[in-house]
Amino acid sequence: MEKDELEHKKFLEQQLEWCKEQDRILEEIEMKLYEMKKIAEYAFNHELTSLETDQLNGRLKELKSEVLFLEKQLHSVVH
Repeated sequence: MEKDELEHKKFLEQQLEWCKEQDRILEEIEMKLYEMKKIAEYAFNHELTSLETDQLNGRLKELKSEVLFLEKQLHSVVH
């Protein structure tokens, strides 16, 4: 292969790795959002004590923070 072809191949391989990493992050976000949805559905369908409500709200806040952290990772690497 010529030098230009090798450079192009290397560039495409880097792009592929970047896409795989973005996909992994998006999958993590999706799992956390799904868990948040399940918590919300549970809370909607059950009468909760104030302790249960506080615990679920705490978990939702944790998940929200994790999603925001992952979103920053999505935008931190630009190609």
